[in-house]
Amino acid sequence: MKAGTGAQPATGAKLSALFAGTMGPLIGLVLLCLALTLTTDTFLTVRNILNVLDQITVLGIMAIGMTLVILIGGIDLSVGSVLALASMVMGFVAHPDFLNLGVPAGVVAALLVAGLCGLVSGLLVTVTKLPPFIATLAMMSVARGLANMITDGSQIVGFPDWFTNLSIIRHFGFLSVTVGLMIVLAIVFAIFLNYRATGRSLYAIGGSAEVARLSGIPVKSLTNWVYAICGVLAGLAGIVLAARLDSVQPSSGLGYELDTIAAVVIGGASLSGGVGSIGGTTIGVLIIGVLRNGLNLLGVSPFIQQVVIGVVIALAVATDTWRRRAQ
Repeated sequence: MKAGTGAQPATGAKLSALFAGTMGPLIGLVLLCLALTLTTDTFLTVRNILNVLDQITVLGIMAIGMTLVILIGGIDLSVGSVLALASMVMGFVAHPDFLNLGVPAGVVAALLVAGLCGLVSGLLVTVTKLPPFIATLAMMSVARGLANMITDGSQIVGFPDWFTNLSIIRHFGFLSVTVGLMIVLAIVFAIFLNYRATGRSLYAIGGSAEVARLSGIPVKSLTNWVYAICGVLAGLAGIVLAARLDSVQPSSGLGYELDTIAAVVIGGASLSGGVGSIGGTTIGVLIIGVLRNGLNLLGVSPFIQQVVIGVVIALAVATDTWRRRAQ
C-alpha cells in the first residue's frame, strides 16, 4: 500500500514536468478557443479541428527543433530556407524528370542535406565563435540560394499517390500519417528532455554554458548536435509540406522561421535559454494555428492577421522579460 501511494505522486510529478511553466499559454489557448466558438459557427466542429491539426504539422515539427536550440540559448533563422532546400533536394532526387531514384532515396538525401546545414550552423557557432544570429542568418541565405540553384528557381510538381496520401488519408477517421508523425516526435523529444541526462544538460547549457562546461558537460559537441537535429527536423517538415502540396518550390518556407520562434516563445520558452518545454511549444503551435484558423473563419484580412500575430509575439516576449525580472 505504501509503495502504491508513493508511486502516484511520483507519476503526477513526472507528468507535470512535461508541461512545466505552460499554465499561462494553456489558459490563453482555452480562452482563444472559447472566443472563437462563440463568434463563429464552424470553429468547434470535427472537420475544422482536423484541418487545424493538418495546418500546424509543418510548424509543429520545426518548432520541436527550435525548442532545443532556444533551450541552449541559441537561435536558428535558417530553418525556413533549410526546409526549402531539403524539399528541393528530395524533388530533384525522386522526380522522374530529374534523377528518378524514388521518393525514399529523395527523403534520405533531403534529411542528410538538412542535417549538414544544421551542423554547419553549429560549427560556425562553436568553432568560429559567430553569434547564433549571424551564423544562422548566413546559412539562411546560403540554403535559399542553393534551393534556387537546383532547378534554376523552378518548382517540381507531381509525386506518387502513396506519398501524397500520407497527408490526406485519415486513419481511424481522424489521424493522417503526417499528423501522427508530429505527435510521435513531440512525445519522443518531451521524454528526452525530461528523463535523459543529455536532455537535462541542454537546460544547463542554456542556464550558463561556462558552468555547464566546468561541470563536465560537452557543451560544444551538444551544441553542434542540437543545430544538426534542428536542421533535420526542418528538412522533415519540408518533406511533409511536399506531401501536402504535391510539389516543391524554392520559395517554400519564407517567414517560417519567425512563426517557429514565435511558437516556442509563446509556449513559455525564454530567448535567454534554459527555460522551455515541448509541452509548452505544442501549446504555442496550437495557439498560432488556432489564431490563424479563427481569423480566416472570421474573414479577417491576411494583412491584419500579420499584425495580430506580431502583437501576440510581442506580448509573449514581454511576458518572458517580466518573468525573468521578477525572478
